[in-house]
Amino acid sequence: MKFNNIQWKKVGLFAGGVLFGTAGIRVLSSKDAKKCYTQATAAVLRAKADVMQTVTTVRENCEDILADAKEINEQRALEEEEAFIDDEIDDLAETSEN
Repeated sequence: MKFNNIQWKKVGLFAGGVLFGTAGIRVLSSKDAKKCYTQATAAVLRAKADVMQTVTTVRENCEDILADAKEINEQRALEEEEAFIDDEIDDLAETSEN
């Protein structure tokens, strides 16, 4: 007797799943659902465009920062080289005076 109850439960669950699945497919493929999917996709595309614009702005700022940093380092290297040359000239002048 218990074996028969389990079989009917399984049949009932299967039938319920098929009914629920069929209803779900109808709901998901309805015109209203399609409109909802279209609106959601359009919103995602707009968000993507905004994110890409922000990424482009950040990338441009990073390029500017990198260029400025390179310029600062080049200027520093020139100043250090000038200071080294000045020190060498001073040393030569001191040794020639002696």
